[in-house]
Amino acid sequence: QMSTVPGLFAAGECAAGLHGANRLGGNSLSDLIVFGKRAGEYAAKFAAEHSAPTIGADQIEAMSREALAPLERQDAAGADGPYQIQFALQELMQEKAGIIRDEGGLNEALEGVLALKAKGERVGVNGSREFNPGWHTALDLKSLFMVAEASVRAAVMRKESRGAHSRVDYPEKDAELGKVNTILSKGADGEMQARREPIPEMRDDLKQIIEEQG
Repeated sequence: QMSTVPGLFAAGECAAGLHGANRLGGNSLSDLIVFGKRAGEYAAKFAAEHSAPTIGADQIEAMSREALAPLERQDAAGADGPYQIQFALQELMQEKAGIIRDEGGLNEALEGVLALKAKGERVGVNGSREFNPGWHTALDLKSLFMVAEASVRAAVMRKESRGAHSRVDYPEKDAELGKVNTILSKGADGEMQARREPIPEMRDDLKQIIEEQG
């Protein structure tokens, strides 16, 4: 299916999937085989019907400056280097936002993620662009923090236990939360926002197919 970004198609679990918390390896493979084919076909159709997008020189320059910034902060490389920050994030998420969660731990996780994110934005690395895994890790931190923050904010909003999400302070399912999706996005100011949207009703023709197939 096409994402909310025109021309960006997704398949498999990153596009939701069919199996919920029943995440068996074979399930994800069937998702990819079926929906990977569909996504590929429609991506090709979209590409054939649209011209290639243009990227402004100012956008390229801005992205280049952002990517090279850690190398230009070599004087900041030290105790809070990219590996140390990545390890601290892993430990924090494992301890405070693992499968078994509670409100207090999740709030501590969110506070810790934001604090580490601030360090990550100032991280410096030694060396050059050639064969520099430290630089690659520094670039990865932005995505790691985004996923960690989104995971924690979503878990805080889900005051229930369902599938692989276990809140010891809310051990039961909440029927109302089974009727909504938790949507996370970034606002114009770059801050992450979370909201709930009702799950659309299934179309009648799809309901009929499911009923006919038992």
